[in-house]
Amino acid sequence: MTADHDRRWLALAVIGIAQLMIILDSSIVNIALPDAQSALHITNADRQWAITAYTLTFGGLLPLGGRIGDYLGRKRIFMISLFGFAGASALGGVAQNGAMLFGARAVQGVFAALLAPAVLSLITTTFQEAKERAKAFAVYGAISGTGGALGLIAGGALTQYLSWRWTLLVNTPIAIGVAFAAFPLLKESRAEGDRRFDIPGTVAVTGGLALLVYGFTEASIHGWRAPRTLALLVVAGVVLAEFIVWETRAKNPILPLRIIMDRNRGGSYAAFLLTTLGMFSSFLFLSYYFQGVLGFSPLKAGIAFLPFPLGVITSSTIASKTLPRFGPRALAMTGFASATLGMLWLTQLPAESAYWTHVVPAMLLISLGMGQVFVPLSSTALLGVPNHDAGAASALVNTMQQIGGSLGIALLNTIATSATAAYAKGHGVLPSAGTAQVHGFATAFAVSVGILLFAILVVGSLIRRPPTPPAPPANAAGHDGIVELEPALASVG
Repeated sequence: MTADHDRRWLALAVIGIAQLMIILDSSIVNIALPDAQSALHITNADRQWAITAYTLTFGGLLPLGGRIGDYLGRKRIFMISLFGFAGASALGGVAQNGAMLFGARAVQGVFAALLAPAVLSLITTTFQEAKERAKAFAVYGAISGTGGALGLIAGGALTQYLSWRWTLLVNTPIAIGVAFAAFPLLKESRAEGDRRFDIPGTVAVTGGLALLVYGFTEASIHGWRAPRTLALLVVAGVVLAEFIVWETRAKNPILPLRIIMDRNRGGSYAAFLLTTLGMFSSFLFLSYYFQGVLGFSPLKAGIAFLPFPLGVITSSTIASKTLPRFGPRALAMTGFASATLGMLWLTQLPAESAYWTHVVPAMLLISLGMGQVFVPLSSTALLGVPNHDAGAASALVNTMQQIGGSLGIALLNTIATSATAAYAKGHGVLPSAGTAQVHGFATAFAVSVGILLFAILVVGSLIRRPPTPPAPPANAAGHDGIVELEPALASVG
């Protein structure tokens, strides 16, 4: 084993910790939020901003973050983002009021939008050999699939034994440590050629995505027919349509449409969106089910999610070994089918304690499916992307996940809340009653089943086994700044 080989896997370790930190912060505050709300005297109407302030800036700025990494250097942006994330986390941890907490979470989202595409780009530029890249994507897939659940476990433990503040403060030493560890291990890379920023495209996509997420968030509070909700969604649609038109004629677009027009990559991006759209809210509903219906403590509620990360780690490992043999479509469709069955199981969730009979089997089915989804889709989403566009393509993977999760929570939370209110009114019980809450959760889970079924259709109709690319000429490596990206799927067959 060569020293260079060792350095690459050590580099993957520090990159993986950075990715885990990003994913953790999408969920770690969920269990801590009741304590934070009480300590900072945050109203019920405003408490959701502790989550959406992060997802708004994260999802809205990801396309710009990918381009910044492409042009200024992925290693440089990786390092800067880690220190910025550390500072924002410290600011949130010492927040004295709601506004300070929300502001810190928004700044966290800004640096996460720079960090996330750099993470994926560094994996693609660090691992060029097919089998090694499959293993690297298995690590990335396991982290992406388990991070949300691990965040709930960590949030429960930190809240119960230390303070809700440590759900944010814990990031500071971790981010600084990763930055210092990564400096000697990572190699710098950046796009060649035209590096001008697409300012109109940046403003349009960032504003459009932020308005879209904001509109869905408002729908969860005021309803879908509220004038403010409708206005936000209409304006978001217009702005995003203008963005697409602009990108077709921009000289150096922030999101080259050639990235998503490829059948395999486009199908992967759509599937990523549907994955988090249908699945991410299940963490929120099960967290309320554990604490509000079953009476679990924060720590016990966090530990109750443990089957999920174990299932994803197991299935991601299997997927990395079977991907070259079966290809991305077969694995992803199998994974979505398993997740659909697990979500269908959750629609039968009773109001009494049913952790071992309903929750654990469902979580295992979902998690074992997700590993089969994340590994092939992560690799397919970057297949054949030129070096100049690597950051933009990487950013789009994360954008689909963040936007899907944000929209999914807003959509399904609105459905669950409405179903709970209707059940309470029809059965003469309070909306806080366990039976009413569980009915709302089950209704939302049923919608998730439909979303995951649609994902199976998308994967089956769009993703194909890619052909093995011809060997490039001996002097072609790196020509015009283009590197040959050869994920494990390229060697299938």
